[in-house]
Amino acid sequence: MILVPVKNLRSAKQRLAAAANQASRTELAQAMLTDVLEQLAASGVDNISLVTSDPFALKLANQFRFEIIRDDTNISETDAIEMATHVCQSRGIETTLVIPADIPLISATEIQTIYDNAPERGCVLVPSRDKRGSNAVLRRPASLFPLRFGNDSFMPHLAAAVATNSTCVVLSLPGIALDIDTPEDLLELASLSGNKRSQLLARQFVGHGARIEVNTLEDGPLVAKS
Repeated sequence: MILVPVKNLRSAKQRLAAAANQASRTELAQAMLTDVLEQLAASGVDNISLVTSDPFALKLANQFRFEIIRDDTNISETDAIEMATHVCQSRGIETTLVIPADIPLISATEIQTIYDNAPERGCVLVPSRDKRGSNAVLRRPASLFPLRFGNDSFMPHLAAAVATNSTCVVLSLPGIALDIDTPEDLLELASLSGNKRSQLLARQFVGHGARIEVNTLEDGPLVAKS
């Protein structure tokens, strides 16, 4: 099952305060979530759940006919995914793939690449572009190791995965690698080719003509075993 944790979007993206007011940041977060869900729908994966209690996210889940696992506490991504993982376990679901709501350049092809590289027992990790965060985590079985999301989650996740004595595959996927947290991220989103909802908004926020040199990682999968 794909799990998408979505916190309250009305207070989303505080680190973008220098680039946009709260109303605009909420609009951007909603656009990014829509961009992500469109690609999940196009991926052909049957079981997709939003872990949320946000009204906009609930509406989108119904629109895309995705399941809802309610997260009424709205504490953190970590807590939401821990709760949702228990739900999956109770249903006998063996595989979970956690996808955040702020990686608007994700593609259905990248999602398929994750599943294509998933070991029979183990995990797939897709780091953020700075190799600090974890922008996608597939675990098989679903509770193989606990997830702890944050700015420096990738290396702890990698260490936890290797400690399970199972295979860990690390993939560099440029669409998934770009999560939008800072004004610099927003500028890069605006500068890249494409006309996704979130990109059109980003260009409004940063102004036209902003250009950034983007280095795309094209490394093959790295496989680690303990």
